Amino acid sequence: MDAKIFADRRRRLGEALQNNSLLVLFSGDAPVKSEDETFPYNPNRDFYYVTGLPQPNLALLLHKSAETVSEILFVQRPDPVAEKWTGHILTTTEAKATSGISQAAYVDVLTEKMTYIFRRQPVTHVYLDLPPQPWQAATTPAQQLGEDLRRRRPDLMIRNAHVELANLRSVKSEAEVTAIRRAIEVTRDGILSMMSHAHGGMKEHELEAHFDFVLKQAGVTDFAFPSIVAGGHNATVLHYSENNQVIGNGDLVLTDVGAQMDYYNGDITRTFPVNGKFNQRQKQLYEIVLRTQQAVLDAIAPGVAYKDLNKRTRETLIKELQAIGLIDTGENQDEQLSEYYFHNVSHSLGLDTHDVWPDGDVTLVPGMVLTVEPGIYVPEEHIGIRIEDNVVVTTDGCRVLSPDIPKTVDEIEAYMAHRDQ
Repeated sequence: MDAKIFADRRRRLGEALQNNSLLVLFSGDAPVKSEDETFPYNPNRDFYYVTGLPQPNLALLLHKSAETVSEILFVQRPDPVAEKWTGHILTTTEAKATSGISQAAYVDVLTEKMTYIFRRQPVTHVYLDLPPQPWQAATTPAQQLGEDLRRRRPDLMIRNAHVELANLRSVKSEAEVTAIRRAIEVTRDGILSMMSHAHGGMKEHELEAHFDFVLKQAGVTDFAFPSIVAGGHNATVLHYSENNQVIGNGDLVLTDVGAQMDYYNGDITRTFPVNGKFNQRQKQLYEIVLRTQQAVLDAIAPGVAYKDLNKRTRETLIKELQAIGLIDTGENQDEQLSEYYFHNVSHSLGLDTHDVWPDGDVTLVPGMVLTVEPGIYVPEEHIGIRIEDNVVVTTDGCRVLSPDIPKTVDEIEAYMAHRDQ
């Protein structure tokens, strides 16, 4: 993306900040795995959103006075010895060109620069990136800086920049939608490869390997999330990921997968018969899920509350499952449904697979990208079905970003009729 895009994002972020404030964002570092080995590095998405820089150990300092907003980018110092071991270190010139930030310094003088501003400017607020995290998560650089500031400068008010960044990130630009679409296209190719090579008796990870190979061929370096390739009963477990069991010849296989391209994600689910043909019961349940998804797609429009999509999903499934006798017409219909459907129908999609929503109750606006993924899970019949597509909200409804992946019973069976045996 062009540096002007990142500059405009910082401008809009600056407008949301209090006067006489500092904003500090960190790109993060690779967490330690064991001994001298680390897990793969993944850039902090809020930092990347406003800089376009995916490298580790960087920081952004934004100072908003009553009159102006200034910004400084902090990068690692050159280290020729380290570069022999781990590769090129981003230079100040490269960082400026990518981000559009004209002033750069080295990251080891960040606190020195902050002290300089504190002594010469009336700073009252400091914004740090503090997204919700599990209690057991490691302390982030932002949290550590917040602790230091509370001890050294108890007069300052610490504010959460993640709230403002989530508001910005929840509405995607055309450039972002294009990036998501690229990730979906690669995901599609991987799903088609799995459909082409599926057969009874293979293990789930063998089928998954066909998806992985397509993504690696396309230059994908990281997946959107660990792939779910679940045959038979395993498909009734929402986040099953062991992918190590044999797929029976008559089983449905649920594949919930996604590629990541330029840090933007696709997230698609297709459920198909491993032998290429739905039996009558599988077809009956599958078409219920398909009709439910269409009902939700028809409901998406600007001004619609996110919670109403879940309401539409449950109402449709209750009616459909009553019609086939899976649940009865008693007063506890919602409770009965929860035995067979127990998750939300949608989530935001973007730089994170479960991407950020704006603060508070969510109402859809044009530019939001979200998943639509109803399902039915019947453990006693060893059947789990989910159908998931990605859509962008438009001015009068939504546009499906994944329209060319076989989805109806006829489309799936026709495509799989030509698979390798």
